[in-house]
Parts: sequence; C-alpha cells; structure tokens
Amino acid sequence: MARQAQEPHRSPTSSPSIPAALNRLLRRLRKRGAPAGRAPVPALGPAPRPWIRALGLTAVVLVGAWLGLLIVGNVRTPVGPMDTTMTLRPSLNGGTKINVSPLGALELDSHTAPVRLDVDVDRLDPVRSQALVERPELISGLQDEITHDVQDGTAELAFRSCVAVVSGATALGLAVYRRPRRALAAGGLALALLAASGVSAYATWNPKSVLEPKFSGLLTSAPSVVGNARSIVTEFGIYQEELARLVTNVTKLYEATSTLPAYQPDPGTMRVLHVSDIHLNPAAWHIIASLVEQYDIDVIIDSGDTMDHGSAAENGFLDPISDLGAPYVWVRGNHDSHTTQEYLEGLENVHVLDDGEAVSVAGLRIAGSGDPQFTPDRSVVAQGDPAERMTGIRLASALRDQEAAGTPVDIAVAHNPVAARETDGTVPLVLAGHVHRRHTELLEHGTRLKIEGSTGGGGLRAVQNVKPEKVRASVLYLDRTTRRMQAWDEITLGGLGLTTAEVSRHLAEDPTAEPSPTGSPSGTPSGTPSPGTPSPSP
Repeated sequence: MARQAQEPHRSPTSSPSIPAALNRLLRRLRKRGAPAGRAPVPALGPAPRPWIRALGLTAVVLVGAWLGLLIVGNVRTPVGPMDTTMTLRPSLNGGTKINVSPLGALELDSHTAPVRLDVDVDRLDPVRSQALVERPELISGLQDEITHDVQDGTAELAFRSCVAVVSGATALGLAVYRRPRRALAAGGLALALLAASGVSAYATWNPKSVLEPKFSGLLTSAPSVVGNARSIVTEFGIYQEELARLVTNVTKLYEATSTLPAYQPDPGTMRVLHVSDIHLNPAAWHIIASLVEQYDIDVIIDSGDTMDHGSAAENGFLDPISDLGAPYVWVRGNHDSHTTQEYLEGLENVHVLDDGEAVSVAGLRIAGSGDPQFTPDRSVVAQGDPAERMTGIRLASALRDQEAAGTPVDIAVAHNPVAARETDGTVPLVLAGHVHRRHTELLEHGTRLKIEGSTGGGGLRAVQNVKPEKVRASVLYLDRTTRRMQAWDEITLGGLGLTTAEVSRHLAEDPTAEPSPTGSPSGTPSGTPSPGTPSPSP
C-alpha cells in the first residue's frame, strides 16, 4: 500500500495520447493524397476545364471515325448485273449519291443524317449480263434480285462501318491519350454517334426520293435517262426493256472484242489510240484510260481541239493526261490556244508537236503541226482553207526533210483534214480531226488519211444538239518492222442518254491498189471486216 501510495498518479489517457494523435494525422494525410511526413505538393497550373476535355475527345472521335470509314468502311457487292462499291461518308445533309462513271452522278434526297451513302457503279459484269440475254425470263425477277442485293450490301456495309468507326476512334484515342480507358471511351462514343446517325436516317427515310433525282456531269443533259429514272417506280416494265437493251448491247461489245482477229501485244504489233475533239468533256479521260488498259496501248495521238475556248482557266482540265497510262502526242486545234500548248508542254509524259517537229515515241516516228487558226478569238478574222493548206505544205516539206535526213516519219498529225491532205506521198499515214465525223481514205499518192470523230461526243456544247453526238475513238495496229498499219478498230459509244456500243474492225488494203475511201464523210463506219468477224450494230 505504501508503494502504491508512493507511485505517481497517471491519467488513463496520458500514455496513448501521442501515438493516437500521430495515427490520426497519418490517416488524414493519406486521405488527402499526400505521402506521410511530407507536405502536399501544390499543382503547377489550373486543372483543364471539363469542356476543353470534352471538345478534345469529340475531335478525336470524329477524326478517328472518319479515318476508319475512309480506310476500311466500304463494301464491294453485286447489284443485279452490275458490280458496285458502297461507302458511308460524313455529310452535313445526308442523302445518297450514285456515281455512274463516266457519265456522271445522280443524288437522291433519301434521308437526313450526318452520313451519306455513296454507291459507285464499277462495271457491268459480262457473265451475269450474258445470262440475262440468254435467259430473258430472268429479267422478270430482276427487281426482286436488285432489292435483295441492295439489302444485303447495306447490311454488310452497316456492320463494316461499325467496326471501322470503333476501330478508328479507339486507335486514335490510344495514340493521343495513351490510356486504354480513354481510348475505349472514344470507340464507344463513335459507335453511339453512328447508331444515332442510323436512327436519324431510318426516321427520315424518303422512298420517293428516286422520283426526284439530281443529276450532275453528262447526265444533266440526258432527258431520256431522267425520264426513265422518274418512271422506274411506276413503270418498271419499261425499265426492264431498257435494261435488257443495255445488257444486250454491252454483251455484244464483249462478244465482238473476244472474237475479233487477234492482234496480241507481241513484238510484231504496235497499238496506237487515235482521239480527237474532246472539247472539255471530262468523261473522255475515263474512256481513254479504259481503252489504254483494255487494248494495251503503246501511244495516244490527239489531233487537237482538246479545249473549247483555250483559256488559262481551262488548263486544269488537262491534268489527267499524265496518268492515262501511255505517252500522249498532241497537236493544237482551232479551239486550243498557245496558252493551252504551253501548259501541255509542262506536263509529264506529253509530247507537243508543231511546225513539222518530229519525235520518236514507243518505236514510232511522229511529226505534226498545230492549227494556224484560233477561231474562239472573235477579234481575229479566220483565214479559212488557204491558211490550212499552207500549214499542210509546210508540214509536207518538214516530212521530206526528215526523209532526207534518214529519219523518215511513220505518222503525221494535223488537226484540219485540209492541211492533212497536203502530206499525200510524204508519209504512210496522216491523222486528223476537226469535222467531228469519222472518215478513212487512201489518197492518190499512197498516204492513208484517217479522220477521227469526236472522242468527247462533241463536248459539253453537244447538249444543244437535237440528237446526241456519239463518242468515237480508234485503235490502230501497226507492224513494228515496216511501221505500216495492218488494221484498225473503230470504237463507237452512244452519246448522251444512249446505251449503245459498237466495235468494228477494218483491215488495211494494199496501198498499191486503186485508192478508194473506206469511210464516208457522214461518219458512218464502213470497210471490209475480216471473215467471220462480227460487227455489232446495237
């Protein structure tokens, strides 16, 4: 008891008071995110505002979704006898755009949504077309087949577009934020936006939009096509007949080209594509590029009037020439200015000829002179045929000089046939255009004159004509040893609103025989095809 009395009195809370206070302090620091024993570090700057983060995420989502659609968001699908490519594209107005190359496009106000459906008609499949021709009863079920094909293509496109936008937005989000959670959020938001666009398109779908299409390109001046498009819904029987005609004509074209005498691209044959009088028709470049690929063309020769007014503003129209797939030899026409000529001289893979100048291209020696007159300039009085004859005489003199120098010319080119005729006896073959009519003639002294029609169908001005002008071009086959023309194919396509195609083969007669024209100034193809060779006239 005495010892207990001697011990000092301790309060029950005096001993653990300090540890408990330290524990409480540590817990408070941990809650605030600061390490134990250290004061919290102040922020270096203000935290980003929420709306800035949201704006940045939205930009990532939109750009990523667009890139995804651009890279993988398209579907190739057959629709009836045609092969098409369907694609979704961002758009402010929505709708559907159907591209029918090279005729143009038509737009349908089919829906209102931030996405547009693009349908590119790539080609008409010859196998399916042949089946329709051989079995006409299949045409009666063509409407259901096309409807089924469109539904299947649209469903596949919807699935592929979902994958494309999610993948694009997620990948870009991961590259920008480097956080999987934020990247997944971007992908989810992209999918939500696409779903909302799909709902909007479904809610605003206008099935009657096919009755009021908006045409662009050459289709703007094809009243028969517009009429047929407007009557597809109400008069499908007429549409079936028109489709059968188109399929029949194109199938005959394939049959003709497959059974023509073979001029394979071997060392013994050179192929020259002769075009003329394009007159600012943009569809001509698609046609020429297709012919270059199909016929394995060695060189393209353009006998002028590529432009309409020869202004500098038109020069951009010439840019596709460098990508046609073959060297391009050109002479100036009466609608081509010196400004046009200077611009072409600066393009890659283009050879401009004037004043009898000669050039060697693809194993051929070609010389030419531009037209001396520029008729769109109304301030200058046209000099007419005398000026053309003088140009032809100078060209013939240059051809003789080439012969004397040991570098004979194989093909001469002039725009006006009046000038071209003056070269008779100085060159085996002379090419011309200008008159928009096809004509072939063996001149008195052995030179073959070949006048080409308009490869541009008379150009955009042809829409003023009562009847559409046909699109014409020719493939010339020359022996590589003698440089003489063996045969030529005359290719004729229907003009605006027409669905005809024709390939006619002609064999070159002996130049020593009595000269006789193989064509008529009216432009009607003629000549003697090889035995057993069909010359379809759809």
